Amino acid sequence: MPLRAADPAPPAPPAPSSRTADGVRARRPARPKVVPRLETRARARALQALYAWDIRQTAGGGRDLGRVANEVWEDLMVPIDERRLAAHLVSLVADHADMIDRDLTIVTTNWRLERLGAIERSVLRLGSAELIGVETPPRVAIQEAVRLAERYGSVQSAKFVNGVLDALARHTGRL
Repeated sequence: MPLRAADPAPPAPPAPSSRTADGVRARRPARPKVVPRLETRARARALQALYAWDIRQTAGGGRDLGRVANEVWEDLMVPIDERRLAAHLVSLVADHADMIDRDLTIVTTNWRLERLGAIERSVLRLGSAELIGVETPPRVAIQEAVRLAERYGSVQSAKFVNGVLDALARHTGRL
């Protein structure tokens, strides 16, 4: 029996290509941009101001928190609607700073506030101020603070902030 050449293999299906018929690279469809809610953006702006104020305090520049916040927001060209909500949060921190630091000291038994990182300290102050205010439900205030800690700090920061603010909410009777 004569040897025959093997039947040719069927052609492979065409590989998916990101090029169009004329050889131009096709663009992927754009994902819709998710814009955070106004309240979330305002919390981030308040955190930026608290962080700048905290760093200046640590460096020995005892400046007014409201003034530092306005300087930061002017530099960043923060829209007026974000600025209005962020200013409310910053004023809560400024008005109740001693009480907030005292309460945080009580619930962070193994940590002095001075030993915490500036981000964690600022997020804790912001979250505490929101727990003082009655407009935001406690669980929402804690969740938003945890998100800020994770975004600007780390996963470990977020876990720490969650534990401290939960303990603070329980200590103050908000949870």
